[in-house]
Amino acid sequence: MSTSEPLRLFFALPCPAPVAHAVAAWRDRLQLPGKAVAAENLHLTLVFLGAQPRSRLDELKAIAASIRGQAFELHLDRLGHWSAGLLHLFPSRPPEALLDLECSLRERLLQAGYELESRTFRPHLTLARHSSPPSGTVRPDFRWQAERFALYLSESDREGTRYRSLAHWPLCP
Repeated sequence: MSTSEPLRLFFALPCPAPVAHAVAAWRDRLQLPGKAVAAENLHLTLVFLGAQPRSRLDELKAIAASIRGQAFELHLDRLGHWSAGLLHLFPSRPPEALLDLECSLRERLLQAGYELESRTFRPHLTLARHSSPPSGTVRPDFRWQAERFALYLSESDREGTRYRSLAHWPLCP
């Protein structure tokens, strides 16, 4: 990748490896069609930035470092399917600290001149793309303590897409 190419970036909550592997195993047992998201790529997006110049990385890191969010328990207890074929988990009651974190990030990014998507924040963890809704009632029950958020780089090649954490910041206990 050339040093002048923009980076595809987003802020997210990383899904801890033990939870990610449990989620992936649970999803795989549903045996639904579609393209499953790799366990190591599971996350909950806070703010999608899209293509950004490398020259703005330090500014993005400084904005994130200025956030003083609170740690919280994330409980993914609902399975959803959007019309575009996106199968996802989501919390029936998003924690207030999660909503505050997203709002703080969004406000600071907008103040710094970033153009962001205008759609309402709907916290979710994507399980698969190009999928079908599951038949019957499926009750997920996954929890983790969100203690940090990260800036991710999305990288694609012949083998697929990988998300790489470029930096992370703690949430206050």
